[in-house]
Parts: sequence; C-alpha cells; structure tokens
Amino acid sequence: MAAVRRMRTREKSGFIRIVREADILKQVEQWLSAQQIWHMRCNNAAGKAQSGRFMRSFTCLGRAVVGVSDIYAIKNGVSIWIECKRPVGGKLSAGQRKFLDAMNRNGAVGIVVNGIESLETQLKAAGLL
Repeated sequence: MAAVRRMRTREKSGFIRIVREADILKQVEQWLSAQQIWHMRCNNAAGKAQSGRFMRSFTCLGRAVVGVSDIYAIKNGVSIWIECKRPVGGKLSAGQRKFLDAMNRNGAVGIVVNGIESLETQLKAAGLL
C-alpha cells in the first residue's frame, strides 16, 4: 500500500528519490513555522459508520466532517485550509473537493499544494504574503 502513495523522481545525480505525501506535509509545516504562521495538523480518523460502511473523517465537537484538509492555519485573521498532495498522481477525493469548496465559499482560503512553491504562489494570490 505504501508504494502506491509514492512518486519517483530522477535526481540530477541519476538516483531515484521517492516523494511521499507525508514528505510534502512535513515541508509545508516547516515552512509555515519558519514564516511564523500559526498552524495545526488535522488528523483524520477511520472507522465504520453506523451503516457498516468504512469511512475516513475528522471529528469536531462530536460531529464527523468528511474531507477535512491536512493543515489548518491562520494568517491576518484569515483561515487557511491546506491539502497536501504528491506532485504527480495526487488526487483529491470528492469529500476533500467538497470541503475546500465550502471553505472558499465561506470566506476562508482552501488550497491544494504539492510543495512549497505552490503554497507560496497560492498564498500570494490570496493576498496573504
């Protein structure tokens, strides 16, 4: 299963480096810390729903919310929801797309990033850098 979540990139040296979504997440958290932007990791839970179906969700105040982004941050009073994906092959689930769309409709900034460059670009476009 872990091999499916990885992407191979060829380095200048000829070695193949594996980029995982977890690597992107760690880079984004380090960058946010360096920029002194308050943030927290939103861990998602997995389990069976009452219907017996397997689901992944984030629980907030006893309510399951499907598709919550990986990182929540605040900059200048604006809520930022950041979903981290692999540079190649990282796809949003329907729940993640629905969550980000809802955040953007309601005044927050919901973005999908695949590295520091895309994070900086989108935060500049939102007027937060």
